[in-house]
Amino acid sequence: MRNEKINHNDESCRKASLAIQDTLDVVGGKWKLILISILRDNKMKFNELSREAGISPRILSKELQELEMNDLVNRKVCDTKPVTVEYSLTEYSYTLSEVIIALHKWGIAHREKIINSK
Repeated sequence: MRNEKINHNDESCRKASLAIQDTLDVVGGKWKLILISILRDNKMKFNELSREAGISPRILSKELQELEMNDLVNRKVCDTKPVTVEYSLTEYSYTLSEVIIALHKWGIAHREKIINSK
């Protein structure tokens, strides 16, 4: 990407910056992309997701509400005793696949670079 020729001007830079900020507002932070990655394989109940991610129920609840608000996660209240809540990804969430794959690849390469430089 470094060799790509992109014509930049003030307006295109402002739009690019705004688009990146919008993206980070939706998926930024420590947990959102991790939760999306975990839910890629299957739907999970709230407590299962909390254990799998290693996240406190309070933080998980907040993160899931934000993901649901941005149409990335479905929340289904199950008719069970006690009531359980199940979470799954929306179709829209799969538009983040390329982002997640790129972050995964970069993370592996970065870890190797740091470990090998020591």
